[in-house]
Amino acid sequence: MDSELSALEAKVEQAVQQLKQLRDEGRELRQQLATRTDENSRLAEKLAAAKARIEALLKQIPENET
Repeated sequence: MDSELSALEAKVEQAVQQLKQLRDEGRELRQQLATRTDENSRLAEKLAAAKARIEALLKQIPENET
């Protein structure tokens, strides 16, 4: 009976350790996601600004009259 209890205790301890590890990993992944989301937003803003500048420059180019 003691050996069964010890085995069960070891399994529970292992499950607790895995849970802690998965929580830490989840926390880290959420932080990475937030960082990448912010970076993506900044890049989208830069892209929109570059597009606007290019469009403004294209409007300044005279059209060829044929």
